Amino acid sequence: MTDILNLISLSIIPIIMTTILVHGFIKGVDIYEAFVEGAKEGFNTAIRIMPYLIGIFLAIGIFRTSGAMDFFIKIISFITDTFNIPKELTPLIIMRPISGSGALGVVKDIINTYGADSFIGRVASTMMGSAETIFYTMAVYFGAIGIKKSRHTMWAALISHVAAVIASLWICEIVFK
Repeated sequence: MTDILNLISLSIIPIIMTTILVHGFIKGVDIYEAFVEGAKEGFNTAIRIMPYLIGIFLAIGIFRTSGAMDFFIKIISFITDTFNIPKELTPLIIMRPISGSGALGVVKDIINTYGADSFIGRVASTMMGSAETIFYTMAVYFGAIGIKKSRHTMWAALISHVAAVIASLWICEIVFK
């Protein structure tokens, strides 16, 4: 099974690229011109969202290095203790909606400390795959199209994050304990 998954993961991008090129050739599209136009548009989008990305990365850095995250973990510990959420998962619960790479670092620490087959490692992995990087995604997509007021998006996304955390814990509790 692992060999098949490795073969698929190694060959999927060349297959997709070949499919796009063949489809464009069949449809009579000037593939090089379409690529250049798309790259130009992508570059303009990257420039347009750059201030939002710099802002979110700066905020994440300040949040982590100032000790605010540790302070926040202590504040919400009564909630995590009430719902029997392992305290080792609290940094991941906080970091996941803010930063995908930061959350990945937290998951790496959890797996290095407790192991991938531990209950905490499995819940962290499930949570990483179930929850979304809310603030980064909002900065990129809203910045790309110029939306300044998020209206209900942030609260709906935070509710979905709480649902992902609860579902990850609940499902891992049923399957792995």
